Amino acid sequence: VQLQACGGGLVQVGGSLRLSCAASGRTLSRYNMGWFRQAPGKEREFVAAISWNAGRTYYADAVKGRFTISRDNGKNTVYLQMNSLKPEDTAVYYCAATTAVVVTADINLYDHWGQGTQVTVSS
Repeated sequence: VQLQACGGGLVQVGGSLRLSCAASGRTLSRYNMGWFRQAPGKEREFVAAISWNAGRTYYADAVKGRFTISRDNGKNTVYLQMNSLKPEDTAVYYCAATTAVVVTADINLYDHWGQGTQVTVSS
């Protein structure tokens, strides 16, 4: 499956953005999905994950209550709604797909990655 993330941009503190991740090649409903991010000089970190049928979601503590992951399998797309953005949310955001049977934050279990979209939060 090929993944294409978009929707990043420059936003002020407290603002919102919605990222999208469109899949091609295979139906997205085969995969549990995740969002990760990587800030300059830091390792890529987990943000959120969602099961193939949207029945389960999982969030990093840093984004819980502010970010919402969702999916539309009919559109082969996964979303990340980001509210109340903070400067520390600035990073390149990546979507990823896993064939693991669990909803997971383990980066090593994700098989397919999109190219990333830049999110910059200015103070």
